[in-house]
Amino acid sequence: MSFDAQAVRRQFPVFASRPGGQALHYLDNAAMAQMPRSVIEAMVAHDSLSRANVHRGLHPLAERADRAFDAARATVARHLRVADPAEIVFTAGCTAALNLLALAIGAELGPGDEVVVSRLDHHSNLAPWLMLARGRGVRLRFLPVTAEGRLDIDRASEMIGPRCRLVAVTHASNVTGAVTAVPSLVAAARAVGAKVLLDGAQMLPHASVDLPKLGVDFYCFSGHKVFAPTGIGVLWGRRDLLSALTPPFGGGGMVGSLDEDGLTLLDLPYRFEAGTPPVTQAVGLAAALTWLDEFDRSEIAAHERRLTDRLLDGLAAVPGVAVVGPPSLEQRLPVVSFTIAGAHPHDVCQVLGERGVALRGGMLCAQPLMSGFGLTGVVRASLALYNDDGDVDALLAGLAQTIKVLR
Repeated sequence: MSFDAQAVRRQFPVFASRPGGQALHYLDNAAMAQMPRSVIEAMVAHDSLSRANVHRGLHPLAERADRAFDAARATVARHLRVADPAEIVFTAGCTAALNLLALAIGAELGPGDEVVVSRLDHHSNLAPWLMLARGRGVRLRFLPVTAEGRLDIDRASEMIGPRCRLVAVTHASNVTGAVTAVPSLVAAARAVGAKVLLDGAQMLPHASVDLPKLGVDFYCFSGHKVFAPTGIGVLWGRRDLLSALTPPFGGGGMVGSLDEDGLTLLDLPYRFEAGTPPVTQAVGLAAALTWLDEFDRSEIAAHERRLTDRLLDGLAAVPGVAVVGPPSLEQRLPVVSFTIAGAHPHDVCQVLGERGVALRGGMLCAQPLMSGFGLTGVVRASLALYNDDGDVDALLAGLAQTIKVLR
C-alpha cells in the first residue's frame, strides 16, 4: 500500500480548517516542522500531571518527572541506535549543542591546530568555530563546494591535514539538500587522527540514522525540525570523548560535590546539563521520535522523492527559474532552493504566503555558500512526510502568478 500523506496530515492540528477557508501549503519544514497531536498531548499531559524539576525532589511529582526525563533520553538513544543513553546530552537545540562542543573542544586547542568546516554549513556550525579561531588562534579551513552544491569530497585529503583536530560539517545541506558522503569524509579524518562532528539537523527528519554504523564521533540535531517542540536539542558523543572534555557551563545538576576549594563533576550526561534541563521538551521529543518510528522510513523516503521529483520538473519548466543544488534525486533531501530572475526572494515568499504557500527566502543562514555562488538569497521549498501533490501544485501554480505580479 502506498504512503498515505493525507492520513498523516490529519494528525496535525495546524492543517485543520484555516481562517477564511484558505488551505495551508506548508513548505518551510527545513526551518521548523509542525507537531502531530500526539506530541502536543504528551507535553500537555506531562505539564498537567508531572511538572517538577528533575534529580532534586523526592515527592511523587518529582519522581514522575525523573522517570519521564530518563525515559526520553532512552528513547532518543534507541532512535539513534546508541547502546548507552548516557551518551545523549540534552541541550536547548542544535545550535546550543554545537556551541557547547566548540567551547569544550576549544579549551584544548591552540595556535596551529586546525578545524575543518565547509561553505555548505549553516551559520550555527560556522559561528562557534569562527569565534574559537579568533579567540584561541585556531586555524579554520573550509572544504570547497561543487557547482551542484555538494561538498567536494575529492579535495578532502588536501584540506584535512596533519594539524586537523576536528572535521565539523553538515550531514545534509539546508540550502541545496545535498547529503554528505560521510564514509569518505570519515576516512580522510581518520587518516590524520582527527575527530568528526556532523550537524544532523536536516538529515534526521528524513532518514534513519544509525550512529554506530555512521562511524562519526559527535552528532547534533534539533527537536523542532523533527516534529518536536522548540527549545530541545541533542548532542551525542562517544563516551570516552565526552568524558575527557571539560564542561563549559557550571551550575546545579552537574555537581558531585562543591566547597570553597573546588568541585567534582557528576558522570555523563549530567556534567553537561547544568541547570534545569528542558524536561517537557524532552518528553515532546521522545513522543515525536516514537511517533516517527511507527512509519516505514523507506515509504516516507519514496513519497518525499516522488514529490521532490515533481517539484524539480515543475520548476525546470518555469522561465527564469534556476535551481540551486543537485538536479537529480541521488543523495538529496526534499529541500529545493531556487532563484527567479528579476525577483527578490523575500518578495516571492510574501506573495506566495498570501496565497497560503509557506516558504523560506533569503540567505538561509548560509552566507559563505551564497557568496560562493554569487547570490544574495534564494527561495526554499522544503517538504516533509505530510506534504502531498496539492502542496506542490499550489507552489507551482502560485509561482507562475507571482512572477507575473513581480515583473
